Amino acid sequence: MSASIELLNPFTRSRLTITNDGLKDEQGNFFPYTKGAYRMVSNDNYTNNFGFQWNRFVKTQIDRELQSSTQSKSRFFAETGWDKEDLTGQNILEVGSGAGRFTQIVLDHTRATLYSVDYSDAVEANFKNNGHHGERLKLFQASIYDLPFKPGSFDKVFCFGVLQHTPDVKKSVECLAAMVKPGGQLVVDFYPRNGWWTKVNAKYMLRPFTKKISHEKLLRRIEKNIDWMINVSVFFNKLGIGSLVNRFIPICDVNSLPPGLSKKERREWCILDTFDMFSPAYDQPQNIRTVKSWFKELGFKNIFAGQVKYNSHFAAVTKGTKCA
Repeated sequence: MSASIELLNPFTRSRLTITNDGLKDEQGNFFPYTKGAYRMVSNDNYTNNFGFQWNRFVKTQIDRELQSSTQSKSRFFAETGWDKEDLTGQNILEVGSGAGRFTQIVLDHTRATLYSVDYSDAVEANFKNNGHHGERLKLFQASIYDLPFKPGSFDKVFCFGVLQHTPDVKKSVECLAAMVKPGGQLVVDFYPRNGWWTKVNAKYMLRPFTKKISHEKLLRRIEKNIDWMINVSVFFNKLGIGSLVNRFIPICDVNSLPPGLSKKERREWCILDTFDMFSPAYDQPQNIRTVKSWFKELGFKNIFAGQVKYNSHFAAVTKGTKCA
């Protein structure tokens, strides 16, 4: 059984105690517990698009809900390199959980205790998917910059699909690193910056406009056009010129979708990923070597920085062990 993590008011750093309906500190500051999560922030912030998308697509990326996909499980264990038996009794911190696709993997496949954080009200979707695990899941709606935990507390920290969507990526890594105990491990992934051509595509050309459209309107436009865009993208892939042409079609990379999805699942996943492309307030790809240098500055050793393959896909990953 893992020891409990000390909870702190993220704004005053005073100790928090658990009450019947939330968290309270010595000064009387109170944070409510609603719909499965402790709420340290309001829903009105730069991640409200993610709250909208994950409460709309609650089950779309959850392995156990799909016909034949193990995409999330493959990605989690490939990127972390962790052995599920070694995680028994450990405290793990997940930052940026969304609907809980990786929350599910940790809780279903290991015997660790997971503290899971999201800045948006996607915590409600996560609780719907994973709340049945009871005390092994601790959910918090909080900012990556104001985490409600005592620094140096966690055996493992991971943050997937999040860093590029934060206002200050280096500061985000610093805040994650602060949560890792000496000898513990931090793993992050992010959109890689491979050169000037990284942003030469429909996504970055259109985002200055699409991120200002209401979430409901943007989603309707994507749903209305998704079928012909999928067909055109598949057509160019068959011709062998998809990698060149499809970057200018306003749709996610169809080749990146998990294999084995039903036609309905594939369409829904495509709508979700396309919305995820065009709605975030921030989208900042990072140079892998730069992220590696941050890990060194923050006192990590045994650092890996590069591309990790899972199934037929690749992810830009940096990970390391915090020096004692």
